[in-house]
Amino acid sequence: MNVIDHVRDMAAAGLHSNVRIMSSLLLTMSNNNPELLSPTQKYQLLVYHADSIFHDKEYRNAACKYSMALQQKKVLSKTSKVRTSTGGAASNIQAQSLPSEIEVKYKIAECYTILKLDKDAIAVLDGIPSRQRTPKERSAVTSYKEVLRHCPLALDAIIGLLSLSVKGAEVASMTMDVIQSLPNLDWLSVWIKAYAFIHAGDNQRAINTICSLEKKSLLRDNVDLLVSLADVYFRAGDTKNAILKFEQAQMLDPYLIKGMDVYGYLMAREGHLEDVEVLGGRLFNISDQHAEPWVISGALYLGAKAIQLNSNSVQALLLKGAALRNMGRAMGMANNIYKTLGANAQTLTILATVCLEDPVTQEKAKTLLDKALAQRPDYTKAVVKKAELLSREQKHEEGIALLRNALANQSDCVLHRMLGDFLVAVNDYQEAMDQYSIALSLDPNDQKSLEGMQKMEKEESPTDATVELDGDDMEGSGEDGDLEGSDSEAAQWADQEQWFGMQ
Repeated sequence: MNVIDHVRDMAAAGLHSNVRIMSSLLLTMSNNNPELLSPTQKYQLLVYHADSIFHDKEYRNAACKYSMALQQKKVLSKTSKVRTSTGGAASNIQAQSLPSEIEVKYKIAECYTILKLDKDAIAVLDGIPSRQRTPKERSAVTSYKEVLRHCPLALDAIIGLLSLSVKGAEVASMTMDVIQSLPNLDWLSVWIKAYAFIHAGDNQRAINTICSLEKKSLLRDNVDLLVSLADVYFRAGDTKNAILKFEQAQMLDPYLIKGMDVYGYLMAREGHLEDVEVLGGRLFNISDQHAEPWVISGALYLGAKAIQLNSNSVQALLLKGAALRNMGRAMGMANNIYKTLGANAQTLTILATVCLEDPVTQEKAKTLLDKALAQRPDYTKAVVKKAELLSREQKHEEGIALLRNALANQSDCVLHRMLGDFLVAVNDYQEAMDQYSIALSLDPNDQKSLEGMQKMEKEESPTDATVELDGDDMEGSGEDGDLEGSDSEAAQWADQEQWFGMQ
């Protein structure tokens, strides 16, 4: 067992800080003595080192280290071809145990995605051959099928296969033996058909099939079926029946959590906000380790916590605009968030956002935003809100400094546009135009950047026309006094020089 094997074992055990320290030392030793590690070992070490940095959420650094690993892999590939030609079977076995080059590229793309460098992420993914772009999905299908071969009644595995576009008939065929060999399982083939319709987006046929199952005496009042039926009604736009089925399921199981986020959204949309708050409190008493109670209780702002627990929770975003529009209630909810989740950049910004709506609490908003930016200077939402506040106070120089500092480590359409607005306010038109152009290059559909640029062009046009007219007058006059021009004409030329950056 060599030193790389020890690093690999530490990585597998999740000892990321240990991996980072050891791999850093070993890489330095290798750089000082290239013969210390083989090309294969150095590639492995670079990947483990990058993984440890990724775990520490240093995504730019991680992307750089992953790229170094890929460069090392190219060197390794060249040397491997030479060794393979000499008949090294051992080298083939060793190559199979190496970290996958495709996985490394996916990691780089993931880093870029987190950093919001979408174009760079796409460029990396485009470099992966199409036949290798969906290994996880194919692996998932294979794994689910393997589960069903050993456990044909693993219903969640069946749902997993259907969600991956495997045909319902194929899935049903894998359960046929158990259906025929055990009594009272004739409903299973219909159940599979119902979920096949759900994942195919055929809501009406899914509703009809689940209703036929629910009417069977043995499956009547099954909570899981009722929740699924309510969810399909919701997708089909039938709010009345969706609420009815959710309530029926809730009466049968007072500890029910699944689907209650959708139910809460529907209740909020119907205006039953007090019932939504009661529901949220009840769900918290059951468990706070699911997304649903956070969605319900945080109808306006707690979507972030819900998404943290379940990244697929769309209802967190839907509820935000559906409830708690009253300022006082919003302030109360924001304070609850702050107390529940603690003082981090996100909660501080949420509370500051509510404070900004009331002139009386402007100073409190400023203090909260300063605290948020002290924790995370690159938190875009806090930067935007602080810039809005500085704009209201007409502190343009402070706003420019804030936005320049934020843009030093990231490129964001809104930040570039806001910087353009501030620069216009201090008459720095040329750079303002540059900032609007950058904003539009990042988002060609950003209407506010386009409006800012068009406004500047309109302000420029009358000046141009005046200058041109004065020039014509000078050409048509032979008097020396006209050639010298008036003070107002000189001022217009000075404005033009400032506009175009002339000295």
